[in-house]
Amino acid sequence: MMIVVVAISLLMDRYYSADMPDGDAPPIVATALSGETIDVIKASREKPVIVYFWATWCGACRWVSPTINYFADQHTVVSVALSSGQDERVRQYMQAKQYQFSVLNDSTGHISRDWNIAVTPTIVIIKDGKIKSIATGITSPVGLWLRTLFA
Repeated sequence: MMIVVVAISLLMDRYYSADMPDGDAPPIVATALSGETIDVIKASREKPVIVYFWATWCGACRWVSPTINYFADQHTVVSVALSSGQDERVRQYMQAKQYQFSVLNDSTGHISRDWNIAVTPTIVIIKDGKIKSIATGITSPVGLWLRTLFA
């Protein structure tokens, strides 16, 4: 049964990420809500970067975001909030949930269009500027840990 669930999950990841970039990661250089400038490709040269595409209105993200928050203590996490309102609204959401990961507010949709994001949540693992793994939908802590381990 577990093999069937894993197989279905992998097929869904493939389906939802079919139009996403493969190989070289599109550059993301932007200012986070915290004020820091983030360069995802540069950061990925030091260690794997978890790029987390999510939204405040996304039901599945409510399950995945606590895992991402936990991983932010040990890994470089850059999140991209999609269609979630103005900066202050996203900042308030992050504070209410006590999330500590970096957030880029993609209120214009520019970043998500560059990446062809079709579903939230989408998690991309990048190492040395290359896309190593893509997961869509609900991802378990163990699944995310394994993806970062093999990046």
